[in-house]
Amino acid sequence: MTSSETRGAADAGRARGPLAAAPAAMPDGAARETGSADAIVMGALAAAFFASGFAALLYQTIWQRMLGMFAGSDAVTAAIVVGAFLLGLGLGSLAASLFVDRLGMRKAALGFAACEVVVAGFALLSRPFLYDLVVERLGPLLTSRWEVFGVCFLGLLAPTLMMGLSLPLLSKAVVARIESAASRIGLLYGINTAAAGLGALVGGWYIIGTIGFESALWLGALLNLLAGVLAVLILPLLPRAEPAASAPAAAAAAQAHDARPAPARAEAAGFGLGTWTVLVFASGFFIVALEILWVRILGMTAQANAYVFSLILGVFLLADGLGVVAGSRWVKRLDDTRGPFFLVQGWAAVYALLSLVALWLAYDWAPFAAVLGVDQPRMHFPALWWVILLVVLIVAPPAYLLGLSFPLVQKAVQRDLSSIGYRVGLVQLGNIIGNAAGSLFAGLVSLHWLGSAGTARLVGALALVLLLFWLWQAVARERAPAARHAQALAVAAVLAVAVLAFPSNRAFWFGVHAVKPHQTGILAEDRSGVTLMRIENGRGPMFIAGFAQSRVPPWPIHYLLGALGPAIHPKPEEVMLIGVAAAGTPYAAGLHPATRHVHAVELVAPVYTALRDYAAQHPESLVGRMLADPRYRLSIGDGRHEVFVSGRRYDVIEADAILPNASHSGMLYSVEFLRLVRAALKPGGIYVQWAPTARVAESFMSVFPHGVLVRPASILVGSDRPVPFDAAAVLTRLTSPEGRAYAAPAAVDLPAYAREIAGPHLVWAPDTPRPTGDVNTDLWPRDEYYLNNPVRGAHEVRLP
Repeated sequence: MTSSETRGAADAGRARGPLAAAPAAMPDGAARETGSADAIVMGALAAAFFASGFAALLYQTIWQRMLGMFAGSDAVTAAIVVGAFLLGLGLGSLAASLFVDRLGMRKAALGFAACEVVVAGFALLSRPFLYDLVVERLGPLLTSRWEVFGVCFLGLLAPTLMMGLSLPLLSKAVVARIESAASRIGLLYGINTAAAGLGALVGGWYIIGTIGFESALWLGALLNLLAGVLAVLILPLLPRAEPAASAPAAAAAAQAHDARPAPARAEAAGFGLGTWTVLVFASGFFIVALEILWVRILGMTAQANAYVFSLILGVFLLADGLGVVAGSRWVKRLDDTRGPFFLVQGWAAVYALLSLVALWLAYDWAPFAAVLGVDQPRMHFPALWWVILLVVLIVAPPAYLLGLSFPLVQKAVQRDLSSIGYRVGLVQLGNIIGNAAGSLFAGLVSLHWLGSAGTARLVGALALVLLLFWLWQAVARERAPAARHAQALAVAAVLAVAVLAFPSNRAFWFGVHAVKPHQTGILAEDRSGVTLMRIENGRGPMFIAGFAQSRVPPWPIHYLLGALGPAIHPKPEEVMLIGVAAAGTPYAAGLHPATRHVHAVELVAPVYTALRDYAAQHPESLVGRMLADPRYRLSIGDGRHEVFVSGRRYDVIEADAILPNASHSGMLYSVEFLRLVRAALKPGGIYVQWAPTARVAESFMSVFPHGVLVRPASILVGSDRPVPFDAAAVLTRLTSPEGRAYAAPAAVDLPAYAREIAGPHLVWAPDTPRPTGDVNTDLWPRDEYYLNNPVRGAHEVRLP
């Protein structure tokens, strides 16, 4: 705020006298707000809304994961699930705006309690409904985008509708005087949002990994029931009679006692409810688009591990909630909240853009690159401490600033007790629709066509447009002196420079991935992710999500992983690969002359763009030969979902899967996924997978009746029949003249594989006792949550 705006706010605070009636003239409900009973009511409902918010983020994480197994975890279907979730919340807010104001304070509190009970009931039914029915029964039957959206929307409609009703109901229950509406509603919303942030942090970093998804749902249900009980317990303290609505006469009296000139009174009157709803839509769009951008960029900093999304979301919501709480106190000193609303959007955008530029520059600073550079391991402590600090520094300040917006808007729109619920519901609806639009546009459109840098510019430009709108409104229409809005002019100027000076997408990602002038960078980005190949003399790593997943030519283990299945199977005509990366594994899978088709599925579409660009420069490389081979069919999508719904059966299926501690990796290492793979094999077909941990190996052994753990390469081979593994025969096939000619572009030392498959191997059959350790399941992917569960190497696996 400028100094003149600060003085105006202070004057407005002192001028509220005419609206605050004498205690004797207060209605019964208003008098209640000054007593100890009111403190008990407010405290109990704040605690209830805290518990509700904490549980909500547990649910969102788990429900999105369950529905991801049904719909697939690619970018489009993930956006569909988020859209369905937000649509339910929006419908709840819309419904609240239509009926909540007809309820008394007691009925509103009772309605909130009923909503919490419904949400708790749905949480307890999530396993049989969302997983057993939707995922396992409906998954293979419903495959179109509209069918997926319909199931996700209807599946989540009951709990999300109840969640959308909660804030309008609580607002109706706690507000008895219009003067306290903004601060009370803001305080409740801030507590709920901060609790959601804690739910994301504590749930994502401890609860889910320690007790699993299903037990976490039970914990969430207990919190919802606690919230409902608290709301019921305070019912006797709420007045039976409805507080008197603000009378038109009171408004007229307030205007009569207002000694300010007419232009000042017009400014205080502010925008109408419709204008504020549109502005809240724009703010909601802005804040979620910014969040999507943070997830894309900061997720890479931590190598997209299972904890980083919860970290970003938790810090964002916690800071946002604290901003709402602080704004609830600040707003009491303000009369006209329009200027502060636009300023916090502008300041948040300025900080967001400048902090991302600072991050980009930091990658060229040796001490930073030594800890958080893309060539360093960053999934464990102490590197994770630096990741946490970085996320807090980049996300928390703008999230806090944007949190101030909510009470500012409530202060502007809450003018009548008789329409509290309607106004809260309508504004909340605008915010939710803005959130949904921002998520869909940034996640599916902007990142796809403009990249991360273009999306950053777009987010900054939106905040700039909001600021310019306010300056036009204040200076051109209301004839306010430009000097009074010097801060807004300065922020707009800085923001314009930040938007124009933000680095290009190529420059930004080249800097992050440490591409030097003498190296060739091949960059591709779309809605599904970022891929960069850092090439020098035709060789170099491929980075996916900020991690060197593979390289050209391939690492020897990747070639062996792809070649092992076809080298073992007597006639591998149909082969499927899950994961393509730099093509080493899928290329090796085509070595057998009997192979007629190789179907490779890759989740991150830019991988193919990068491979095509590399092949154009190196047509005789392994990548060029694979892309020119007519036997290969390369598709984009979720490999698990492809196995689940395609109905095809293969002689060999191989998974060059992501690390087991990467986000969503549990979907490719769980016993349920392995059962899907086993069902997709022809009789005698084999499945080949890397064994990075003992738990991965033990999960594998629990599903396949026959198998071999090939050591020391640590590769698992499983089948429904005895696996014809013979190390000498495999080596003979690999080092035959045909094998050598096929492997030449891979530049691997074929005779050295004798050491990798020399043994001693671990072989099992149906009657072989299995290890009794914990396994990875869909609802408890223990290896994915590696900080919560001890992880042992596969070399420690022993048969009883």
